[in-house]
Amino acid sequence: MTTPLGEKIRTLRKQKGFTLDRLAELAESSKSYIWELENKDPPRPSADKISKIAIALDVTPDYLLTDAVAVEDATDTAFFRKYRTMDPGTKEKIRKMLDLMGGDE
Repeated sequence: MTTPLGEKIRTLRKQKGFTLDRLAELAESSKSYIWELENKDPPRPSADKISKIAIALDVTPDYLLTDAVAVEDATDTAFFRKYRTMDPGTKEKIRKMLDLMGGDE
């Protein structure tokens, strides 16, 4: 019996072309644990595990745990989280690239 969490993890993993082994490696977990999350209804996983899986899949933990967040919003939130930790020079380069590309105006 799969859960909404398991379905989301499996869908995102396959979209990214990750094997169970690769996601487990990126999330500092085991293949069997990822498989269990995807295919069973295990006890609630720890926040640390969910956070590492979310980072590996480029979404937020909220996206994995709730039905209220669209994947696009989760991806944008994950990107912004990365952006906030960048050095000022890198942020400036990204802003210039966006200016050069133009907007969806």
